[in-house]
Amino acid sequence: MRFMILFALLVVLVAAASAARAAGDPEAGRRVFGRCHNCHSVDPKNDRMVGPNLHGLFGRRAGSLAGFHYSDAMRGAGFVWSEETLPVYIRDPQALVPDNRMMFPGLRSTREIEDLVAYLRAATR
Repeated sequence: MRFMILFALLVVLVAAASAARAAGDPEAGRRVFGRCHNCHSVDPKNDRMVGPNLHGLFGRRAGSLAGFHYSDAMRGAGFVWSEETLPVYIRDPQALVPDNRMMFPGLRSTREIEDLVAYLRAATR
């Protein structure tokens, strides 16, 4: 009986760890963000970047950050940044918003995308 309880606890812990990992690893995402930091910042006070500041990204309408000059395509994108829309954009920015000005070709690794989203979720509140 004791063995079964320990085994069940182990199964629950492994499942919880897998679920947490599936949601992305913010620390690994910080490293992935290293590819983005030349153009974007998560620091709310840094507005002198090539790309828009990502602080407060989640819940913001695409192409709407005051003071940043977006392409017509991004201003007219018509969606809100979320944990659903950001991965689609990061995988292939031109596919989601054709003619946007971001020169990044996208990330192909689902793991890296999940990690980056987890990092941005934590760093841009």
